[in-house]
Amino acid sequence: MSTVLRSLEGGIVTLTIHRPESRNALDAQTYRALTAAIAEADADGSVRAAILTGAGGHFTAGNDIRDFQAPLEPGEPAPISFLRSLAGFTKPLLAAVEGVAVGIGTTLLLHCDFVFAGRGARLRMPFVQLGLCPEGGSTFLLPRAVGTRRAVEWLMLGREIAAAEAEEAGLVTAAVEDGGALARALETARQLVALPAGSLRATKALLRRPEREGVAAAFETETEQFIARRDSPEAQAAFAAFLARRGK
Repeated sequence: MSTVLRSLEGGIVTLTIHRPESRNALDAQTYRALTAAIAEADADGSVRAAILTGAGGHFTAGNDIRDFQAPLEPGEPAPISFLRSLAGFTKPLLAAVEGVAVGIGTTLLLHCDFVFAGRGARLRMPFVQLGLCPEGGSTFLLPRAVGTRRAVEWLMLGREIAAAEAEEAGLVTAAVEDGGALARALETARQLVALPAGSLRATKALLRRPEREGVAAAFETETEQFIARRDSPEAQAAFAAFLARRGK
């Protein structure tokens, strides 16, 4: 069964992360499927907007920790390729978040144009606790989105962030009733699809232009540090402890 479900209706493609048995944790196969689906949506003239969501009442529990214990594959890591595809997506990109959004499940939201989250959603970036460092341009984008002090707290302490706090800080467009995030994203996407496509793309490009160089530089430095941290004894011990707590 595919780990990414794709549906297209009325110019809106919905990509659903489908690993409900692991709260939609992202493994290499899922990253590759998402990256390919994003590229396809950007190139497809019939697609006017894209929505990212998760199956089974959760967005994503973040990277599958077991993958961090495996040797790195040649080339750019799959999570980084996925994040680059989001950062380069030229059409409106929306996220519908329910349940947990951990690690990359939170940092990827910085590349979305609209984010709707159920009020019970719980966001968290526990990179430091896992012996890692932030990724996806988040050290550049998060302070711009929520302010430096809050970004430092969220990234260093890795504490849980409620949807209401994320909305107040500016990371989330709106906190909605639990179970209503996808409906709200679809409603907004339909409004966007009714607008001139070329104008939307130009507006998005202009809005993102001032941060383009900063994001690119952050990607490079974060990725270098992330790979080094991933293979460190500190991180590997944290991964083993995490999996032991879950009996895996």
